[in-house]
Amino acid sequence: MPLPSQVPVLIAGGGPVGLTLAALLAEYGIASLTVEADDDYCAGSRAICISRRSQEILSWAGADQPLMATGLPWTGGRSYFRDREVLHFEMPHDPLQRYAPMVNIQQYSIEEYAHQAMQRHPGQAALQWSARVAGLQADADGVTVEVDAGGQRQTVRADWLIACDGGRSTVREAMGLKLEGMQYEGRYVIVDIEQASSRPVERLAWFDPPSNPGSTLLMHRQPGNVWRVDYQIRDDEDPDEAVKPENVLPRVQSHLDMIGETAPWKPLWISIYNAKCLTLDQYRHGRVLFAGDAGHLVPIFGVRGLNSGLDDAGNLAWKLAWVLKGQAPAKLLDSYSVERVHATRQNLAYGAKSTEFMAPPDFGFRLMREAALRLALVDDNVRSLINPRQSAPISYDTSPLNLADGAPQTGPAAAPGQPAPDALLQDGDAPRYLSECFGRGFVALAVSPATPLSAELDALAAATQGLPQPLQVVSVGAGGWHDAHDQLRQRYGAADGMVYLLRPDGYVLGRWTAPDAATLRTALIPYYPSIALPAKKEAQA
Repeated sequence: MPLPSQVPVLIAGGGPVGLTLAALLAEYGIASLTVEADDDYCAGSRAICISRRSQEILSWAGADQPLMATGLPWTGGRSYFRDREVLHFEMPHDPLQRYAPMVNIQQYSIEEYAHQAMQRHPGQAALQWSARVAGLQADADGVTVEVDAGGQRQTVRADWLIACDGGRSTVREAMGLKLEGMQYEGRYVIVDIEQASSRPVERLAWFDPPSNPGSTLLMHRQPGNVWRVDYQIRDDEDPDEAVKPENVLPRVQSHLDMIGETAPWKPLWISIYNAKCLTLDQYRHGRVLFAGDAGHLVPIFGVRGLNSGLDDAGNLAWKLAWVLKGQAPAKLLDSYSVERVHATRQNLAYGAKSTEFMAPPDFGFRLMREAALRLALVDDNVRSLINPRQSAPISYDTSPLNLADGAPQTGPAAAPGQPAPDALLQDGDAPRYLSECFGRGFVALAVSPATPLSAELDALAAATQGLPQPLQVVSVGAGGWHDAHDQLRQRYGAADGMVYLLRPDGYVLGRWTAPDAATLRTALIPYYPSIALPAKKEAQA
């Protein structure tokens, strides 16, 4: 099948990040071509834990409903030292929230749902299987990409090339770029098995279990009666031998016997993994941008890998759409690199701590871990030290987009650069959440605005109606949405008259105690340039 000779966006890599990005761009009306070297979705479970933030991002593309219907939600987990429980943790959650803190589902399902979301936009988002980038030449106006597809070499000219082609990125290699950081020696065998179980869906971890002495072992239930089992192998074990079924199956059987899982089972997939803390120092290189594992490799502990990649896609999609639609200059994409490199460095710091506990790199770390585990058996205060601290949205404290804080007295919650907390603003059979407004245009959240302020916000929204993604005004209070559970005051520190300007990716751009029209207009002009025109007319008058 011949590829198009020219596309606005070429995405290298049709994994979950690339497909989600293509679906999000299609929602913004941006056409893309995704090329994927494989001929189908991935094999094996791979990334399995989808965070609340990732569920929200997938909802912007319309991929959250099948995820919620199929995935297994969970809120906490248990850790054991040998055969005794040392920790039972719960992630923050309440029944009023739109999504569970975490959902277990195999990576290939995420790829399928993102692909289905792409197909809602025929002619906008195309996917070519069995096609890979073979070379590229970037210039100031775009990228000329050589693609091997169906045994033929074809040339595609793209305005922008997005590398989502994984840890062995061909795009990264072709540009002579290298990930920097550290790699841990400890290896984990990863096994999917099919076995019926009635256990609750929890994160389960064993340190030095009798079933596998000296190892660390993790288990997660997945849809389809699948267990995901990860266990550490000794430093002196040959990794090629470690993944052979005759060596894997007895170790899995020993653990199933120990925990009393007696139903028949069979292996589905076996692989091996070692933790890496690596990143590029920037994710924008002219007309080429990097997302997901192509730009950074994060340890699996704390489930920050795929979740950080989906956050890359959520951050990049709206910015690239604004640039391609002519609503912002290309330098807006520099903020993608600034923000997401900052997020990666935070994730790497957390991931390194988790890795050093889960797979101690030397005798000193092993000694400290055993001491913590032994103390946790008898001292509740020590147990927090072994909490795995799952993935959470990162604050963009250093973002060049953040506006000067117009309500510093409100406190750190929902300050510029912070992820905007979700809020249930309509109860009943058809609940409405603030997060349902994200993934499109900017949102002006106004808390009980006075009549003049309300009129000013409506006028600004009206001035953007002819644009692809107009400003949305969410007014809470009399005549608007109802904060029945007081979540805006609890989560935002909001008071009457306050206005929060929220970015399309659900981050706070700015907030003010009682802004005037000029302040709001100035904040919005970089993203909605046309609203400057009424101001000029007013000045002439």
